[in-house]
Amino acid sequence: MTLVRWLLSLPALHDFTRTYPGQYALPGGAPVGFPAWLGWQHFFNVFLMTLIIRTGLTVRRDTRPTAFWASRKDPGRRISLTLWLHQSLDLLWLVNGAIFVILLFTTGQWMRIVPTSWEVLPNALTAALKYVSLEWPTEDGWVNYNSLQQLAYFAIVFLAAPLAALTGVRMSDVWPKRAKRLGSACPVEWARAVHFPVMLFFVGFIVVHVALVLATGALRNLNHMYGGSDEISWAGFWILVLSLAVIAAAWVAARPLVLAPVARLFGHVSGR
Repeated sequence: MTLVRWLLSLPALHDFTRTYPGQYALPGGAPVGFPAWLGWQHFFNVFLMTLIIRTGLTVRRDTRPTAFWASRKDPGRRISLTLWLHQSLDLLWLVNGAIFVILLFTTGQWMRIVPTSWEVLPNALTAALKYVSLEWPTEDGWVNYNSLQQLAYFAIVFLAAPLAALTGVRMSDVWPKRAKRLGSACPVEWARAVHFPVMLFFVGFIVVHVALVLATGALRNLNHMYGGSDEISWAGFWILVLSLAVIAAAWVAARPLVLAPVARLFGHVSGR
């Protein structure tokens, strides 16, 4: 931290950060603020991701499941009830993601998270140096993210999410088993090796994201996403508390006793 501050005081780096202050101007016509649909999408994505990560970790370590699910078309092939929930949540997450991307590009909100200039790279370096030095980048997220944020959001939406989806589909029964060329181009061993690290990337992003939201003006940041305004008030905080209560309730409910009646609507449920 002290070293970075000293480096920032050097004339060459000082001039660099003045030229590239940490963000660049968005294209003309870029929207200001966050629409209500984005707040709902954010909540639903957090809701699904939390349960997807939980069920994914459970499937990974559960060697003797207590309950199984089988489709009515193929009752002889069973999967654990937790894996059924994991894949069902994945499907909802993909639908939610598709809706998000469509709304992103039809409303102009894409300009916030898709780089439109190569200046994003030197500006991201400046933002990173300022974060490390604990001298937070001057920003107004209601109008424009800093360049490091933009690159991080772009990576999550357009790189990590598609990679998670591709590797997940490759390991599931949805993947066409007779498509040998497609299987050779995307080996299941590769999917297994990549899927878990991508999940860890999501977890790391969530941890850093939440920490920075709380450290750089919690009430205002929460009001941006949950309260739908640029004011500093407790509205966004209390909406967040309510959403966390919903997520906690779903976390507790994600067990065979509760899941079995729902799973029976889509197939057969049986014990060990």
